Amino acid sequence: MKNTIKLSLTVLETMAFSTSAMAFDAQCASTDEANVASLFDRWNNSLKTHDSGKVVANYTNDAVLLPTVSNKPRTNHTEIKDYFNSFLKKEPNGVIDRRIIKIGCNIAQDVGTYTFTFKGGKKVSARYTYVYEYKDGNWLIAHHHSSDMPEKPSTIAGFLTTFFVN
Repeated sequence: MKNTIKLSLTVLETMAFSTSAMAFDAQCASTDEANVASLFDRWNNSLKTHDSGKVVANYTNDAVLLPTVSNKPRTNHTEIKDYFNSFLKKEPNGVIDRRIIKIGCNIAQDVGTYTFTFKGGKKVSARYTYVYEYKDGNWLIAHHHSSDMPEKPSTIAGFLTTFFVN
């Protein structure tokens, strides 16, 4: 009799877990890699408007921006807007070079490398991480980290020439 009761509780616990897991899954927004990739395009297109308010609209209210050309972490819309007020003066246009996308329940990551072309033709390559959250019916940036490439092509070429030729 004890085994039967124990088995019944285990079955009930499993059913309860499955039911709560199904309810959790039902609340997960549907997305795919193409949609997540388009979120970068949306952000990049907002840069082209030169309107920092439109750029900031891509971020959650509690987003964290760790920008490429500033040592200061930006942790609210006011600080993020302040950063983009300066950045947009350079007329940036980004292109993804390589990306890895991972998707979870109401969260997605887009991680890789991109190259920005600025007014006058200057190009800068950087690493990036975007973490998107699905909030209030929208996919928004919750975390954005961009950092300069640590190894510059000319530095590597110079090192290789020195190391292997000399």
